[in-house]
Amino acid sequence: MPTALIVLAAGRGTRMNSDLPKVLHRIADAPLVVHAINSGAAIEPEKVIIVAGHGFEDVQKTVLEYYPDAIVVKQEDQKGTGHAVLQAKMALSDFDGDAVVVFGDTPFVRPETIQKMIDMRKGGDAISILGFEAKDPSPFGRLVMAGDTLEKIVESKDASDTEKQISLCNGGLVAANAPQLFDLLSQVDDNNASGEIYLTSIVDIAATKGLTTGVVRCDEAETMGINTRADLAHAQTVFQKDKRAAMLENGVYMANADSIFFSFDTEIGRDAIIEPYVVFGPSVTIETGATIRAFSHLEGCHVARGASVGPYARLRPGAELNENVKVGNFVEVKNAVLDEGAKVSHLSYIGDAHIGRETNVGAGTITCNYDGFMKHRTEIGENAFIGSNTMLVAPVTIGNQAMTATGSVINSDVPDGALAIARGRQVNKNGLAIKLFSKLRNLKEKRVAEKK
Repeated sequence: MPTALIVLAAGRGTRMNSDLPKVLHRIADAPLVVHAINSGAAIEPEKVIIVAGHGFEDVQKTVLEYYPDAIVVKQEDQKGTGHAVLQAKMALSDFDGDAVVVFGDTPFVRPETIQKMIDMRKGGDAISILGFEAKDPSPFGRLVMAGDTLEKIVESKDASDTEKQISLCNGGLVAANAPQLFDLLSQVDDNNASGEIYLTSIVDIAATKGLTTGVVRCDEAETMGINTRADLAHAQTVFQKDKRAAMLENGVYMANADSIFFSFDTEIGRDAIIEPYVVFGPSVTIETGATIRAFSHLEGCHVARGASVGPYARLRPGAELNENVKVGNFVEVKNAVLDEGAKVSHLSYIGDAHIGRETNVGAGTITCNYDGFMKHRTEIGENAFIGSNTMLVAPVTIGNQAMTATGSVINSDVPDGALAIARGRQVNKNGLAIKLFSKLRNLKEKRVAEKK
């Protein structure tokens, strides 16, 4: 049966004290709403519907950057969770499958948990609700069970003394057949103190129709909602802790794991070595056996087996390091491919370039790729040697087994096997240094005397 994911992301998030919509605040370089969508990846949704409100245009733009096929609908007035889900009805008008409702500010629900909710539906329950055993249930709605069936959901303020003893609480997520979900919601009224349509009210209406509701239990940590800056900071800590644990479990060596910052999509192969204080931005893949040395920053790049990066290196988007490449200290690489065995060991900038296998790039080399309006490319062949402090003025091509002399400014192509020298001839003026030193010393003494 096809599935759809409905993500509620319309809240203002006033307690965040921010102009940014709450669901666009980031954990590990990804907006909260993206984490919520990723949670539903396990069910391979045929349709993804985002219900946005505050900052609609910004939320829509961000979502579509990550999920171009998503549908973003607008909730003009925030009238409760049930009302928000109803905004997805038109987008799912021709859809006859299961819909799972998740929250854009609840980023840690595991994909396996959402899959269990779908599986429970296959088992015969009309609705499946997410529940958790709370350490402190006092703020949460209680799930009142009759065997394996949910009898009702009681808000904390409405709970009896007996119901307040229940520790099984409402996690908020709902799975149901989409047409049936909208039918049940159409029968929910707003006759309550808040004047809102509550999603949880469908449980009572379903029961009157003889439809059962089951509960999928999860760990309380999965239901963590983000409402304040403190919540966001705590969530960042939780994410990093879990990601580090997963990396160690998968065989990545980290001497000081707590100092390493991962992005939401960082991928690292086993037996890779990650030294302290490394920061991974989005879209980084590190293959088995690579080494990332201390204080390096990587984003949008791929590092192959046996390659070494850093310390104090920066790999920017489009950096492609093949096997056994070495990128050393204070080297920046951007939108460049370094073939097998190439070395850029010190103090260099390699941008918009291709460096051939086994080529050595000397310290202080710069690919001058930007003319103020456009970027230009540098091509360097195999087994070439680029002398220290070479300026490669792109577009330019250096041939196989070619060399550039130290301190050269290369603005013309260098043929295979050639040595390019492009620097002024040195001239020595005997005795002139002593004369200059004497002149400058006398000038300084004169100025000091005038100040007195």
